[in-house]
Amino acid sequence: MSAASVAVAVIDDDVPFWDLYELGVVCTVFGIPHHDLADPWYDLRLCSAGGTSAQAAPGAGGFALRTPYGLDALAGADTVIVPSVPEACVDGGRELPPELLTALRRAADGGARMVSLCAGAFALAAAGILDGRRATAHWLHTEELARRYPKVDVDDSVLYVDDGDVLTSAGVTAGLDLCLHLVRRDLGAHVANQLARRLVVPAHRPGGQAQYVDLSVPAADDEGLAPVLQWATGHLDRPLTVDDLARRAGMSPRTFFRRLQAATGTTPLQWLLTQRLARAQSLLESTGLSVEKISELSGLGTGANLRRHFTLHFGITPTDYRRAFPPAA
Repeated sequence: MSAASVAVAVIDDDVPFWDLYELGVVCTVFGIPHHDLADPWYDLRLCSAGGTSAQAAPGAGGFALRTPYGLDALAGADTVIVPSVPEACVDGGRELPPELLTALRRAADGGARMVSLCAGAFALAAAGILDGRRATAHWLHTEELARRYPKVDVDDSVLYVDDGDVLTSAGVTAGLDLCLHLVRRDLGAHVANQLARRLVVPAHRPGGQAQYVDLSVPAADDEGLAPVLQWATGHLDRPLTVDDLARRAGMSPRTFFRRLQAATGTTPLQWLLTQRLARAQSLLESTGLSVEKISELSGLGTGANLRRHFTLHFGITPTDYRRAFPPAA
């Protein structure tokens, strides 16, 4: 896939402070061109019921927003994103605009990839797009989402869910995780990794599955681990062990294991495997090196070992992945 049009459904003309983050994430990731990474970049369209004539309600906390497009523009987009919905729509004190739900259904029926961030899942659920699907939202709202929409399989333990043509994320920063995941799907790991560096965020937080992140948000951040983890990512070609990392961190293996699991939600060996696979993914995209050499540089040993782990993790062989994202000339 390649970068294409992304339409953002803005529910209110007056955007509350709390909802500015998710909207800002979408605009930052898809609305600022990075032609040195991919050309063309995404074509971002902000859409609302009022379109260019939208006026903010006076006295409300937030920002007035005039959008260049109306909701009818959702139907022509390749990807439609609902970054948030008003809190009153989550609590049930206010119905979502019927014209919005109609526009979302029309876009989905037309083949658009449908995405929600945080409480935006309530809009997709109200439109029937999440029926029979696994989905998530901010953990504060998942219980209400499951109660109001029993046909939706709500998972409150994940950062985001990728169900192919329908994707949902948990709250706040998890929306950035999902947006980077979309870039990774569309333009490849190298572009997503470089964009993440420019945003000064991890390219993707640890996850156990290829199609969705199967870990909750880390329970705690452990800054004491940062130096050793940064060192490890720069030395993935070495046969690193838990004892090696613990020794470098100045901890016992048991303490290191416990603190890394608390900080990242995964075990040291799984964390290492995730980093090695990410390194292999990047090398497949950016170099013409053989699978055997890439396996050596990423610390996975033999080419057969890389093929096995890569296929289990991503659902595709390294060779097929390279065909999908060939190295630049």
